[in-house]
Amino acid sequence: MKARKTADYLLLSLRGLAMGAADVVPGVSGGTIAFISGIYEELLGTISGIKPSLLKVLRTEGFKAFWKAGNFSFLLAIGVGVITAIASLAHLISWLLENEPIKLWAFFFGLVLASVFFIGRQVNAWNAKSIVSFIAGAAIAWYITSLPPMGQSDSMLFLFFSGMIGICAMILPGISGSFILLILGSYTAVITAVKEFDIPKMGVFGAGCVVGILSFSHLLNWMYKKHHDLTVALLTGFLLGSLQKLWPWQQKAELLYTHSDGKEDWLMSNVMPGAFEGEAQIGAVAVCFIIGFAIIFIMERIATKK
Repeated sequence: MKARKTADYLLLSLRGLAMGAADVVPGVSGGTIAFISGIYEELLGTISGIKPSLLKVLRTEGFKAFWKAGNFSFLLAIGVGVITAIASLAHLISWLLENEPIKLWAFFFGLVLASVFFIGRQVNAWNAKSIVSFIAGAAIAWYITSLPPMGQSDSMLFLFFSGMIGICAMILPGISGSFILLILGSYTAVITAVKEFDIPKMGVFGAGCVVGILSFSHLLNWMYKKHHDLTVALLTGFLLGSLQKLWPWQQKAELLYTHSDGKEDWLMSNVMPGAFEGEAQIGAVAVCFIIGFAIIFIMERIATKK
């Protein structure tokens, strides 16, 4: 791997910023951004390469060799971007979800739909096996994103296990980690902890994330290297199946939970624009969709040049 310059690490942090912004939204995966920005394979390899054997490098060759062997500069640059996005954009994303949901969903619908075409092109040979894998991925994602959220909980043990499960989805293109948290019933607790800078809860959730990602990345990296086409086809299916969660026109179908402050969580159902109760905002939806769609091809062009 060639040596990176300061500008390269700044670009990595920007990619991490985009990943973090995506992960805040229930329905969009930071793994999708990692894939289309050209860092997914390195990210998986780096995370799965964090093993006890690195401690031997630290003891025998020193900190500099240890840092280089673990590719920690890469992880640090990505991590800074992700953490900055989550910490700074949690308020904005929450506001957009509450006040401009149609435009926000339209933007991400375009972004993810374009990602289906882009990631699908990474499959070297579309044959019967890869097509079955693609269909299975779409069906799994469709089913997961159709599940109603569970009851809310903010216990420390529950937050730890939520972190373990949620982070696995966050590195999968197409399966949103934040939506998994929503299904588990811990999304509100996590977002509230970030907004209020609740160190104990953020720490417990973060510890769960570390345990989960170190465990799951080994399996995913092995699949990616040994069964590339099947794995990429599966991930492409995940993206396609997740689109139903990002449909712009959603209406309240069932009250699920009422918070102590009176805020309500609803199960939403997708409707056609003509059946939407309220202004369908067709023009705004088209613009936001096109912007999201175009961003993927811009990122692909940049990644190809790099």
